[in-house]
Amino acid sequence: MSGDTYESFAWKIPHKHHTQDEPGETPSLPLRLGVLISGSGSNLQALIDAVENKQLPGVEIALVVSNNAHAYGVQRALKHNVPVIYLPWVRPAGTRTGEMPENETRLTALLQLFRVDLIVLAGWMRILSASFLEQFPQSVINLHPALLPDDGTGHTYTTQDGIQIPVFRGLHAVRQALDAGVKVTGSTVHYVTPEVDAGPVICREEVPIEPGDTEESLHERLKAVEHRLIVEAVRRCKTRKL
Repeated sequence: MSGDTYESFAWKIPHKHHTQDEPGETPSLPLRLGVLISGSGSNLQALIDAVENKQLPGVEIALVVSNNAHAYGVQRALKHNVPVIYLPWVRPAGTRTGEMPENETRLTALLQLFRVDLIVLAGWMRILSASFLEQFPQSVINLHPALLPDDGTGHTYTTQDGIQIPVFRGLHAVRQALDAGVKVTGSTVHYVTPEVDAGPVICREEVPIEPGDTEESLHERLKAVEHRLIVEAVRRCKTRKL
């Protein structure tokens, strides 16, 4: 990769020393997260807090990447001395089938440079290609503000009360739930696959829709759930990788 690729990037890598509990004991390596954001970074903050409060032992945030230079999540990372990079994300043109766009080639290089084990899409507002996902099999997870079936596929979800509701995918899932008049929605953390919002579920939680709910009020209640779920999902992923 040419040197000018990184001219506009700035990062700081804190040096950490791993110690052994007893002579001859090999310390377990931490699970290194790469968190991708586009906005406020409230779920990033939930992960930072969980790491700092020892709710996620053996986990560290190796890198935060934002495609938005003005995202408040960038400030959250800087405040906690977490390496953060702004990666401009331009619309790819002329990419052949099976090739990664230049954006994703740069992102792949950064994730490899920082030795990321698990990629967390925490409000990342870009779709990643199948070619990119092939580089990180079963290592990319996403938060989605709706309920997905266990395997992520299908058009209906059965609630805990046995009621079938539509599966809402895409950017406007909260609005879709309100427009459909369903009584319950929720949040899901799932593995990312080439099909949007359709990967196997790691964890999820139902959230009742209250009378008079607006898109904004429902989003706020879902965020509180997401903050718990993203921490739990990382914990389960760490256990799976041990």
